[in-house]
Amino acid sequence: MRLRVVTWNIHKGIGGVDRRYRIDRVVAVLANLGADIALLQEVSHGLPRSHFHDQAELLANALGMRHVAFGPQHRFREGGYGNAILSRWPLVLVDHVDLTIGRRKRRGAICARSRVRFGEHSRTVFVVNLHLGLAGSERGRQLERFLTSHPFGGLHHRTPIVLGGDLNDLWGSLGPRFLHPAGFARAGNAESTFPAAWPIRPLDGIFVRGDLRTHGCAPVRDVLTRSASDHLPLVADLDLRFTPSMRIPVPSHLKQSSGPG
Repeated sequence: MRLRVVTWNIHKGIGGVDRRYRIDRVVAVLANLGADIALLQEVSHGLPRSHFHDQAELLANALGMRHVAFGPQHRFREGGYGNAILSRWPLVLVDHVDLTIGRRKRRGAICARSRVRFGEHSRTVFVVNLHLGLAGSERGRQLERFLTSHPFGGLHHRTPIVLGGDLNDLWGSLGPRFLHPAGFARAGNAESTFPAAWPIRPLDGIFVRGDLRTHGCAPVRDVLTRSASDHLPLVADLDLRFTPSMRIPVPSHLKQSSGPG
């Protein structure tokens, strides 16, 4: 089954060039991309600058992605912002992992299980949305903490896992140093996604583990994505493996009788 995942720091709906709040541009970009799962960072909730919108719910409603998990990270006198997962399939067992290091800016991960269905088959995909810190030593400690955290530390090596987000990965080195040794593979190459108007740094990334393979992955560069945020969205098309044992069971009362009735 083909599964499309997008990771994008939406910058609270504020354009990276014109600095205008235009959440409609974010909606339009995501609608054009047609993601099955969206990992969004800097999603605001009740901020005056963002018209007090609950952006996670607003985007979910506008895109028809009914399943939402939100992890607030930064709270102010009025409102705050954090990470959100939007999915076309149910999200269950949502966990929040605190990745704040000392007195540095609050950071975290939001994790959830999405029960993906395709025809008669279903499979649980473990989804992780991260927003890491600005210092190299900070990012390393954050990934080490996450990789040993509950529930990630107990997952089977074949469990399909999608990990993505704004990793602030200036040099594209977090994969080889931390994620590859943990069994992850980068979806595609390290592509520059920041700043959106003239991208020179691969800050954002998508990694997969278990029964997932990458079919393609690239940032989306066009007039709309360059104006909607200060990051470009990164899109990965993934192949999820099913086996005959993963068929959705049919309740006995719905099964057709093979004999006379």
